[in-house]
Amino acid sequence: MFYPCSTNAMATVKFELRKKQNNDGTYPLALRITKNRRSSYIYLGKSLEEKFWDQKAQRVRKSHPNSVRLNNFLLQKLSEYNDSILQIETDVNPHTVKAIRQNLESKNGISFFDQAKEYLANLKAAGKFNRRSADEPRIKRFKEFVKEKDITFNEITVPLIEQFKVHLKSTRTITDRTVVNHLIVLRTIFSRAIKAGLVDPKFYPFGQGKVKIKFPESAKIGLSEKEIKILEELDLSDEPRLHHVRNLFLFSFYFAGMRVSDVLRLRWSDIQNDRLYYTMGKNAKAGSLKLPEKVIKILNFYQRDKKSKTDLIFPELKHVKSFDNSFDVQRKISYAVKTINKFLERLREEAKIEKSLTMHIARHTFGNISGDKIPIQMLQKLYRHSSITTTIGYQANFIHKNADEALDSVIDF
Repeated sequence: MFYPCSTNAMATVKFELRKKQNNDGTYPLALRITKNRRSSYIYLGKSLEEKFWDQKAQRVRKSHPNSVRLNNFLLQKLSEYNDSILQIETDVNPHTVKAIRQNLESKNGISFFDQAKEYLANLKAAGKFNRRSADEPRIKRFKEFVKEKDITFNEITVPLIEQFKVHLKSTRTITDRTVVNHLIVLRTIFSRAIKAGLVDPKFYPFGQGKVKIKFPESAKIGLSEKEIKILEELDLSDEPRLHHVRNLFLFSFYFAGMRVSDVLRLRWSDIQNDRLYYTMGKNAKAGSLKLPEKVIKILNFYQRDKKSKTDLIFPELKHVKSFDNSFDVQRKISYAVKTINKFLERLREEAKIEKSLTMHIARHTFGNISGDKIPIQMLQKLYRHSSITTTIGYQANFIHKNADEALDSVIDF
């Protein structure tokens, strides 16, 4: 006979058959965790007929043909769970019964870096390569800052975060936005742990009167009409790679700054009745746009590959085996964009353009040239923004007329 831990100050555990009967007449065996008169259950993957279970003795009766094996299994589980609960409860964090159950069920613990590991794993499972590849080194830097200590959530205080901000600025040449990106990862993991019931919200170090995360304003500079014409007219007949990346950049610009990840995924079958139909990868917004003459000229250049197995318009992703694996697709897009931007830098030098030239600049360029020529509601549709507030904030970077006229009205005398 064996008994569960029964220390009043701690959670207690014991086995019991659950009341909901299985189709075969058996009942699932579960571990009940109780703390502060609240209970939660972990199912053990074993089921018994009611006659074979001795609730008082907490064991399978000898009349069951596999009683010895099952009782050894229960004894092992009880020992494991009691050890884990002892470790959890001696932490300085207060734990709810829900937090204890989730900790016991999970392969990961409830320290910050345990949860950070789970967060990264979830990003990979969701196919979010870009987010994972950006956040993983940020978590690593925080771990280096705390000297590899497996820190608990309530140790991540406002003073500690402020010290981390100073540490980042003093050890690396980074922008304020990069510092903010590090804090966002900490906040995200903290919020996930609170939502899962693993951490008391009172320990949350962000928000009013604590650490406030404010995105610094950054200048968004696009090319001018004159610079676009320079690119369009540049003779690149002897530079096939530069010719190709120019096509990609202009294609993106002609379609209101279409994101490069969407450009590279486009297929010939997306073109119907002289219109391009596509769903934006970032927010799943669908729509269509007519094919401008300038776009048709670019498409004609790639017509020779139209019958390829993948149906892709552009070649960067033609070796992707399965587009169902979004993590792998994002990874290959990321590598492709790095190469594209490298050649765009060469194109910039060839065109003698002083501004930065990357695929993302195509979006800024459309914003810059459109200025206040297009109603904001139409810009929202072209950009595929979910909220018009986003469009207003984005386009404000490129509308200078009113401010310029106001300035002139004062100093032009």
